[in-house]
Parts: sequence; C-alpha cells; structure tokens
Amino acid sequence: MRWKTVGIIGNAQTEGPGAPGQRVNFRYMDAVASIGAVPLIIPAMPDTQDIGHLIEILDGIVLTGARPNVHPRRFGHEPGPAYEPYDEDRDDVALALVHAAVEAGLALLGICRGMQEMNVAFGGTLYPEIRDLPGRMNHRMPKGETDPEVIYRPRHIVRVTPSGVFAEVFGTEEVLVNSLHGQGILEEGGRIVTEGWAEDGTQEAIRVAEAPGFALGVQWHAEYGAADDPVNRRLWEAFGAAL
Repeated sequence: MRWKTVGIIGNAQTEGPGAPGQRVNFRYMDAVASIGAVPLIIPAMPDTQDIGHLIEILDGIVLTGARPNVHPRRFGHEPGPAYEPYDEDRDDVALALVHAAVEAGLALLGICRGMQEMNVAFGGTLYPEIRDLPGRMNHRMPKGETDPEVIYRPRHIVRVTPSGVFAEVFGTEEVLVNSLHGQGILEEGGRIVTEGWAEDGTQEAIRVAEAPGFALGVQWHAEYGAADDPVNRRLWEAFGAAL
C-alpha cells in the first residue's frame, strides 16, 4: 500500500548556531501524521525545486504560518516596516505551488500566512496590520507570552457562510478559534471566496472558486490541537479525506 504524502512548505531559518537552514514547526508534521499521511518538508528554496515534480509525487500540500510576511511587491504595494520581515524565497515557491496544486486538483490547505499566500496568488492584496484598522481587534498573540496553552487558546468566534464548504466541514456555522496574526486580507483575489469572518469583520476562512480539489485556507493556526480540538480536527479530517 502506498501511503499518502503531504508536502509542508518550510521557512528560512537564519537564527541560532550553524549554517542557515529550513524549518517546519513539529505541529504541522504531527497534524499530517494524525490523518494517516506522511509529512514531507518542501524547502522554500527556488533553485532546488521543480514545481511540476512536486505536484507529481505529492497528494496534498500544506502552506504553513510563518513569521515573515508575503512581500508587498507581490501584490502591488510598496514595502515598509509594517510589512516586515520577508522571506522572498518562500514567496517564489509558495505562490507557484498554489497555482500548480489548484490546477492539478491536489488537496491544498493554507494556514495563517498560507491563507494569505493563496489570496495573493490569485491577485489579492493584504493589510499590513489588522489592529491598526478602525473597529478591528488585535489579532496578534499575547505580547511576551511563552506558554503555548495561552498563546494558542481560542480567542474569538468565526462565523461561516450557511450551507458553505466550511459549514459542511465543521457541522456548524460558528466556531471558536485561536488568533496569532498581524496581516490579513484587504482585497480578495479573483478566485478567492471568503466563507468565514471574525466578529470584527476580518476574513478568516477562504476557498478557491471552481477548484477541482480541496483548496481551503484559514487565518487561525489550525495545526494546534489537530488531533483533539473539535474545530481543527474536523478541518484536518476533511483535508485527509481529500488526499
């Protein structure tokens, strides 16, 4: 029996001892393993990748959250301190993977930055800092906190489109999620459909219109509690069923 294989995009690791490298938080790998698939790290290094080959050998792709943001020039905005830091090598690989995965019908799940990459890949734009907008809450993690149980605890409700894809996945139209992001969607990309919003109007759940396979993104960190959180577990099970 051939195991399903899920590629998880990496991020540049420049801090700490030794040479620069690539990293993926273990929770993403655990989440993929929890649905009976084999996690495979995709280095975000354009010169080492062949997107066509990745699409051929993988059954699904997870675009992870990350500290660096999508470079604003990718969506026609000028760079500035609010958008920093960047990982342009990841931009190259991730944006190409979005188009290739959707076209091939591979299961695609975007989480936090990954959801934002999906939006940018289809021509959308991003806010540099959600909390600066009138009427918006601070979606960033608690400042100075180090306890994962506090960092990843549910913080706000997301309401999803009745009878939409996410309502079917979750079995409800209202879910409670964590929040660890600064940026967010400004304008939807051409094929991006929003199906979930926080109480302050921030877009939290998207799908790619007319995608032949699973192509969903969420703004919260669904990798946390993937095995037992009632919301995140349903999302990973739906992703696994689509592989």
